[in-house]
Amino acid sequence: MKLKYHRELTVERWREFPFSKQVLMIATEMNRAGKWVKAEDFSEVKRCYERALELLFLTVEALEGARRLGELMRFKEMLCMLYVKDRPGYLENEKLMKALILMDRDSFLALNGGKDNKL
Repeated sequence: MKLKYHRELTVERWREFPFSKQVLMIATEMNRAGKWVKAEDFSEVKRCYERALELLFLTVEALEGARRLGELMRFKEMLCMLYVKDRPGYLENEKLMKALILMDRDSFLALNGGKDNKL
């Protein structure tokens, strides 16, 4: 796969990261998108979504087994729905990012100070 934004990454290199770190890196792009939504710079929002999609595609390619594939494909579908909108909403972006983080317990705990009871 030829990458536009993450040219230095390969599937082999991406596979070295634990799934929780992959999720957090995708979530970082979603978080950036949310900041650009608030600033109403929708061209930057699109670029954030493109970077998130690149990382998502790497994650899917790097998967060993299909256990998480269905969840990731549903996330991709929802992210693509936001991508094609002229003006995606902040809450839509936020909810999708939270759904992503909830796919992996370690990612959730990393963002919530090791506590299970937030969200």
